[in-house]
Amino acid sequence: MHQALDVTGIRRARYRGLPKVRLQHAFSATALNVIRLDAHWTDSPRRTRTSRLERLAYRLTA
Repeated sequence: MHQALDVTGIRRARYRGLPKVRLQHAFSATALNVIRLDAHWTDSPRRTRTSRLERLAYRLTA
C-alpha cells in the first residue's frame, strides 16, 4: 500500500465520477505491476529500512 501511495498518489483521485476513478485505479495498479516486474527481472534489491542503531554500528565498523 505504501508503494501505491508513493508512486501513484492513489489516495487522491484526479477525476470526478466513479468510472473515471476506477480507470485511474486500474492504470495505477498496472503501473505498480510493471514496476515490480522490472525490479524482479533486473534483480534489483528492495529497499529495506535500517534502524539508526544499525547505521551507527555500520559507521563505527567501517
